[in-house]
Amino acid sequence: MTADSSARPRPRHPADHARPERELTAPVSLTLPNGRVNPDAIGWAREPLVDTSGIGRGLGRNKRWEYWNITTPTHILALTVSSIDYAAVHEVWVFDRATERAWGKSATVAPAHDVELPANVESGPARGRAKDLEIEIVPEAGGARLRARIPDASFDVFAALPEHHERLAVVVPWSTSRFQYTVKDVARPASGSVTIGSTTYDVPAGESWAVLDHGRGRWPYDISWNWGAGSGSSGGRTIGIQVGGRWTAGTGSTENAVFLDGRLHKIHDELDWDYDIADWRTPWRISGGGLEASFTPFYDKVTRTDLGIVASRTDQCFGRWAGTFAVPNGDIVAFDGIVGFAEEVRNRW
Repeated sequence: MTADSSARPRPRHPADHARPERELTAPVSLTLPNGRVNPDAIGWAREPLVDTSGIGRGLGRNKRWEYWNITTPTHILALTVSSIDYAAVHEVWVFDRATERAWGKSATVAPAHDVELPANVESGPARGRAKDLEIEIVPEAGGARLRARIPDASFDVFAALPEHHERLAVVVPWSTSRFQYTVKDVARPASGSVTIGSTTYDVPAGESWAVLDHGRGRWPYDISWNWGAGSGSSGGRTIGIQVGGRWTAGTGSTENAVFLDGRLHKIHDELDWDYDIADWRTPWRISGGGLEASFTPFYDKVTRTDLGIVASRTDQCFGRWAGTFAVPNGDIVAFDGIVGFAEEVRNRW
């Protein structure tokens, strides 16, 4: 059984189907003074140009989050700091790639407290705290320091931001009062350490990579999406893969791009996703816009949450990307062995 495109949700009251996806090149506010989406912000950029300080003025569920994922030759690390107005939701996860043993803890804090999230990327620290869980994300010169602690596991990682490194920033409008700004930042060089029990492991520079998902917006109550990312080196080049789908369908925006040596190549097409929900480890196929990619999972991180009005169902598969990308100049870039993830999620919040 494969992903059924007929079951994919369509946007509710899309803002403007006629608007072409355009590149933003100057700073702009995400919201108007009345809190609704600013039409001038709808588009995409190569850097975080959109100011989201207007989020929080009612009109629906305001959602803010920072998600970081770090891949190393031996481990996969992840942290989430988030707030959905009435609750803070955090998670720390550490995975041993050799043994497939995982250490993780998530926490829902209601009403939200002990959570700090800046309005914009790198405009200040992000912190989350709950029982037996601490997360701190601090901008530093040349990158960001990521620290997380749960019982039996912790990590301290520096995610470097190389000069001229580009990031995909996108505004997705479902309506004038429901919209999402996201910054997808892949192939960030990472270094540091992870400690499990009394043993500390390196996060070796040159072999470790960080991915950031920064989000600010107002969401529909019930929505599903696909997201995939990968980072690494192949054929002497630094490769970053960023693909998504379902939640952007019909909005005129996409969150698809391939990064070659830090340079963003935007994919404006909605991509075709083909995967088997009866066997998540069967290779996935993602194609369109010059990208022909396969993703072969080696682990499925399953998360199921049901707190009544808040619920989620996630299969986040970790594995390796391979395929080709047709660069607009006519070159065909082949890649293989790029470590990352692909996921299917349904959320109610």
